[in-house]
Amino acid sequence: MKRILHYFILLLTLLFVTTGCEVVRWKTEHDQSSLKKEGFSKHQMTLTEGGQLTYWEGGQGQPLLLLHGFGGTAAATWKAEMIQLSKKYHVIAPDLLWFGESYSDNSAQLATQTNAIWQLVDKLKLNKIDVAGISYGGFITYDMMLTPERINKAVIIASPGPLFNDQDLNDLIKRAGIQSPEELFVPNNGDDVKRLYDNVFISKKIIPDFIANQIYLDYFSQWKPQRTQLIKTLPNDRDRIQQYDPKKLPQTLLIWGENDQIFPLKSGIKLSQYIQAPIVVLPKTAHGITNEQPAITANLIDNFLSTQ
Repeated sequence: MKRILHYFILLLTLLFVTTGCEVVRWKTEHDQSSLKKEGFSKHQMTLTEGGQLTYWEGGQGQPLLLLHGFGGTAAATWKAEMIQLSKKYHVIAPDLLWFGESYSDNSAQLATQTNAIWQLVDKLKLNKIDVAGISYGGFITYDMMLTPERINKAVIIASPGPLFNDQDLNDLIKRAGIQSPEELFVPNNGDDVKRLYDNVFISKKIIPDFIANQIYLDYFSQWKPQRTQLIKTLPNDRDRIQQYDPKKLPQTLLIWGENDQIFPLKSGIKLSQYIQAPIVVLPKTAHGITNEQPAITANLIDNFLSTQ
């Protein structure tokens, strides 16, 4: 209890005596330092089309690829899971294109993201991999599953894949009180960041304006045209991946939050029935599953991957 109180006082002190820039930078450096202490290393690879992909690598065992969602980075999304899973797996966690330090000279669309990940898999000379992706990373996971001979098992977290139709999109817009999906996922300021977080997490985050503004500057202000294009082109990619026979997909597990406001649970149930995959529903959990339930998420992934 004393340690928790000490940490809380330290956090409050940081909030009041430092700038938003320093707080956000401290969080980023803390995450990266924690990963390095656990044996992870950070790398960059040059893409064939121009650009670079930044990724973290650590652990030994069966290769496990972790793909983050829209607006995040590998470390910010998966840090706790990376550390836990690296005890048994060779964990590879990239920053997706136009997030973190990754970018491509190709057009911003799902196929470009997927191709970059396959380039990483080829560079590491991996034959058959396991892959887990959350939200937008789940769309990439599904796209990779269309090459089933290279996927051992897949875990899709809070991502409806090809079944997120136009009506679902309109319902999301109404729930969030916006005019278009990119208005939610590509914030323009600190207030927009707060709105996004309110829709992603189970409870509203109390974020001071100066920190929200710095989160915007550090995580959301770059690559806005490309990120907007990723959102706008996703319906076309959705239609493309829907052409594939779901019976040919590799063995898959779905994980969903009971209170998901981005992709509601009914979308997960629909996908579960479509691809004939089991779904685990986490109570009192929203869309940000990897941040809200990291230990449970890692355990579910491990149990699924290690079961014959």
